[in-house]
Amino acid sequence: MKPVYLNNAATSWPKKGQVGGTVAAYIDGLPCHAGRSGFSGWDVTGQCRGLLAGLLQVKNPNQIVLCSNATYALNIALHGIHWQSGAAVVTTAAEHNSVLRPLHYLSKTKGISIHEVSVDRMGRVILDEWEAAIQQFKPQLVVFTHASNVTGAVNDAARLGEIAKQAGAITLLDASQSLGIIPVLPEVWGFDMVAFTGHKYLLGPTGTGGLYIAPGLDLEPVWVGGTGIQSDLDEMPPDMPSRFEAGTPNDPAFAGLAAAVTWANDHGLDSTELQSKIERLAAGLAAAGADVIFVAPPRTPVVSFTLRDWDVGDVGEVLHKSFGIICRTGLHCAPRIHSYLGSYPAGTVRFSLSRFTTYEEIDYCLRAVGEMMHETG
Repeated sequence: MKPVYLNNAATSWPKKGQVGGTVAAYIDGLPCHAGRSGFSGWDVTGQCRGLLAGLLQVKNPNQIVLCSNATYALNIALHGIHWQSGAAVVTTAAEHNSVLRPLHYLSKTKGISIHEVSVDRMGRVILDEWEAAIQQFKPQLVVFTHASNVTGAVNDAARLGEIAKQAGAITLLDASQSLGIIPVLPEVWGFDMVAFTGHKYLLGPTGTGGLYIAPGLDLEPVWVGGTGIQSDLDEMPPDMPSRFEAGTPNDPAFAGLAAAVTWANDHGLDSTELQSKIERLAAGLAAAGADVIFVAPPRTPVVSFTLRDWDVGDVGEVLHKSFGIICRTGLHCAPRIHSYLGSYPAGTVRFSLSRFTTYEEIDYCLRAVGEMMHETG
């Protein structure tokens, strides 16, 4: 049985642009770390940083800190802030645990107060409530997801960020579910920080990600150690990005990410076709009897649903074992949003497409769900 992979919001598959081959070639090649070796070689982190800067339309690639994933990037951002006494943070009900758990930790250790803004039935931030929360709590920081990993709803990041900046807040955007599939423009939108991962819609390997930090933003490094430069200093070097990149980087993985971004730059995404596939899947699931969370554009290729009289975990198991369909079930590490979607505490079944998902695969999945509903009809 040929697998149908619909879990791209977790990690993308297949990888293109010789990603695997590039990783293997780097591992097999003579090691050379930029700034740390006695001979010149491929500056893989420099190339990767430059490609990411082009994608993000960031003027200076050195403002991008390379990380092992978005969770690390978010922790660098959240723990690096010089927190004021009694500081407030405004966030949203759509957040992933990679935001919620660091904030909870900071509430215990730094005494920050956390204020959560509601989302609508699509999982999108309610603008009026966002504005009211900013005005009421005057936060030192706002942090929110660009796109929900549960529903695919895309927030108006530029507008939400603008409102927060007008009130003097530091702005942090979680672009884990958006970079590579929709534009993410930190300097155009005026964001202080943007965290992202490399293994989802950027199509790169796991163990890659990054954090954009705006020039002039004063952050303390979370990890300290060797950098290969300015080794006489007792503290981390002040220059970007070395200040936040302690230790030996995962060069093979970043070589793979560079290959993936290069491939994507040469193979433009057909957003219209992808939207057509999303609509076909959502409408077909509803026609088969599923309870679908419908989301108006803009959205990412994520469709969440439940089946009446079925446990969501059982749905995922049957889809996998009986039909070869790989998806995700449960709360998707974003527990708070489900109270607004009516899917708490069990969560949803999540199909997440990629640019490589075919209409034939979508129709096959719809037939599978139809058969499951027929069995319990």
